[in-house]
Amino acid sequence: MATQLKNLSDFSNTEIPSAAPYRFGIVVAEWNAEITNALYQGAYQSLVSNGALAENIFSYQVPGSFELTSGAELLLKKGGFDAVICLGCVIQGETRHFDFICNAVANGVSNVAIKYSKPVIFGVLTTDNQQQAIDRAGGKHGNKGDEAAITAIKMAALAETLNS
Repeated sequence: MATQLKNLSDFSNTEIPSAAPYRFGIVVAEWNAEITNALYQGAYQSLVSNGALAENIFSYQVPGSFELTSGAELLLKKGGFDAVICLGCVIQGETRHFDFICNAVANGVSNVAIKYSKPVIFGVLTTDNQQQAIDRAGGKHGNKGDEAAITAIKMAALAETLNS
């Protein structure tokens, strides 16, 4: 497996625009809090280290990953955000619940982005086990929160370019 050997959050070969002009909403699932808190820390630090002002980063918690879509929609309905980052973690269990939740969240995030013509970033881990989640929330494979933040910055900049 290719991911065994690399940090997925390496952005050394890409240009990242300044996040300074943008306002970001971060919606974080409370379920699997150890993982989602690590994702949040990664996202927040990446935004700040790329120029986002702390007062332009707004964080909200929702009960679980399923509710990320509703949280993103509420933020965009309120207005004033250039991008919304959705952070969650769904770990495979013994039932098909995993499949339903992952599909619903992925489709929901896409639909909210299309509805509001704003970047809504899918920063949700969908792993087979707890260790895979740890490895992708600041472990040996990087931090999906970092990736989500960089994606939000790049998409906000793209939207600004195309809308000017």
